[in-house]
Amino acid sequence: MATLGERIRKLREDKDLSLRELARLLEVSAAFLSDIELGRRYPSDPVLTKIAKKLQTTVEDLRTYDTRPPLEELKRLASTDPVYGIAMRRIVERVDKGEITPEELLKLINRRRRGQDREEP
Repeated sequence: MATLGERIRKLREDKDLSLRELARLLEVSAAFLSDIELGRRYPSDPVLTKIAKKLQTTVEDLRTYDTRPPLEELKRLASTDPVYGIAMRRIVERVDKGEITPEELLKLINRRRRGQDREEP
């Protein structure tokens, strides 16, 4: 799966815009836009909105490529219900041990969303 920066770069290149041209249109520095494309920085909501408009896509489309963990939301959940904290800790431990991959976690979540709690045959 592509990252937010990779998605922005692809859309920019599909429009045959140089990094400097897009940065000028967005009224940001080329260095800042480069950092976004390389995943070193993330745009604010207003800048993300400008990027979506200039690249003729939606903010929602771009957000689907944002791979940053929602740390503040996870912290809030863990502080309001200790079960979330325990669950997150166990997931991290299993990932660290190589017992489960991110792809397997996504498959589990998607099955649950579809109401398929059993393992697929």
